[in-house]
Amino acid sequence: PKGTMAFAGKYEFEGDENYDAFVQKIGLPSDKAEMGRNCKIVTEVVQNGNDFTWTQHFPGGRTTTNSFTVGKEADMETMGGKKFKATVQMEDGKLVADFPNYRHTAEISGGKLVEISTSSGVVYKRTSKKIA
Repeated sequence: PKGTMAFAGKYEFEGDENYDAFVQKIGLPSDKAEMGRNCKIVTEVVQNGNDFTWTQHFPGGRTTTNSFTVGKEADMETMGGKKFKATVQMEDGKLVADFPNYRHTAEISGGKLVEISTSSGVVYKRTSKKIA
């Protein structure tokens, strides 16, 4: 598939839209919501064909890592720390996953990592710039 290796790299949070409305919609506790607001998350993506390791480094040293293979069910963790199973698909060069209460897509656009989460019509968009 085209652009298969496009995701690999390290990306630093640059900006987001609709954060508050989204975290309210998915019921994220306010302490977790505060931690995540304008948080300089660094997202590190290691890609080997259809195998991905997707790590988010939070300020203060906390990390969340999800490893998955496109098209195969995998054990995942939400930004709130909940564990669940999901199958990540590749659609038009975007990675698409259904989380328990939202749909998440990730794509590389203009050299940036653009992630969009949608929950009952609320669209949260996060953009990260490539740093490595």
